[in-house]
Amino acid sequence: MRRVVITGLGAITPLGNSTEALILGIERGVCATEYISAWQEYKGLRCLVGAPVQMQDEKLIPRKNRRSMGRLSIFAVQAAQQALRDAGISQEELSSSLLGCVIGSTMGSAESIAEAFETILPDNDLAKLTSTKFFQCVSHTAAMNVAQYLGITGTVMATNSACASALQAIGTGYNLIRLGEQDIVLCGGAEDLHPIVVGSFDVLFAASSSYNQTPKMTPRPFDAKRDGLVCGEGSGIVVLEDYERAKKRKAKIYAEITGYSSHGNGSHVSESNREAIVLCVEEALQRAAVSPQDIDYINAHATATIQGDVEEAAAIRQIFGNTVAISSLKGNIGHTLGASGSIELIASLIMMEKGVIYPTLNLEEPDKDCQGIKHIMKPLNKEVNILLKNCFAFGGINASLVCKKEK
Repeated sequence: MRRVVITGLGAITPLGNSTEALILGIERGVCATEYISAWQEYKGLRCLVGAPVQMQDEKLIPRKNRRSMGRLSIFAVQAAQQALRDAGISQEELSSSLLGCVIGSTMGSAESIAEAFETILPDNDLAKLTSTKFFQCVSHTAAMNVAQYLGITGTVMATNSACASALQAIGTGYNLIRLGEQDIVLCGGAEDLHPIVVGSFDVLFAASSSYNQTPKMTPRPFDAKRDGLVCGEGSGIVVLEDYERAKKRKAKIYAEITGYSSHGNGSHVSESNREAIVLCVEEALQRAAVSPQDIDYINAHATATIQGDVEEAAAIRQIFGNTVAISSLKGNIGHTLGASGSIELIASLIMMEKGVIYPTLNLEEPDKDCQGIKHIMKPLNKEVNILLKNCFAFGGINASLVCKKEK
């Protein structure tokens, strides 16, 4: 099995359209949640807050390419371009059959899907759809559009598993390189913000609705006053590469991926399960050949839902006790769903690089059922040699990734 390292990072987030903007916003303790007045027109929608991206420079993508891209795919293309520049990957390398692309999302572009139905349904007239609208809507729209725009001819795949999509994409790319099927893989996730998605959480009483008038106070991961998640949008893309290849070309290595696991919980379609989380995390640690005591930082999934945070905290408490630093970035950028695993991993890798752990924003008093773990509530200067990233999705899909600092 070949070793796999991360050599490039790219991010489009509610905090800005670069990795640097993401980190600066987190360092400054910025909450990107906003009250969205336009959502008032949706009957029955109680959650009126979200974390939107301010789209920039989309017209730098030629119109002939952009026509098949919804908002989600534009984010993915821009983040992929950043990651490739950061990794120093040439255009010649992009056209190699040994360079692949694995990018996931929850459902394709929710905005484009809604636009398509709004066009068709008044008169049941399919002829009103543009010829390219289908390509904006399909579940593999981000992977497809990134690969087409960049001319990628290697493996192209989409992992569509809700909030675990991006981390599963990275795990899939990791395995493609380990097995020798690809040398380089662009991996990550993308999501766009639309009330149709927010509403799906709202009907399950999983979306925040108590802070519509004070949006900067939500979401509140692990906090006693949390009332649900806040949906966000954006894209995070990382470049994975064969270790020997990266060393030969003297690439910057952010970290080596040493362990990955993904499991279904087999018990409930919408509720997290601590036993399944424990199984997933312990298997990732085992595959990385590390013990719980070796982990320096856990970037939690922690979306600020009542039940989900409790189950994750219980699993972490069972495996790690209260000795390992843990935080969630949802308080800064909301829950970017299919992009969350990669965006939050990117921020975690920068923490590793800087020797600092960023706190969980809006966590003021940990819920009694979320105590017994080492919550980081203010910036902590600490060397991070090994980190664990968790994602737990609707449908009972869990994913965990272990990364080790290059020395």
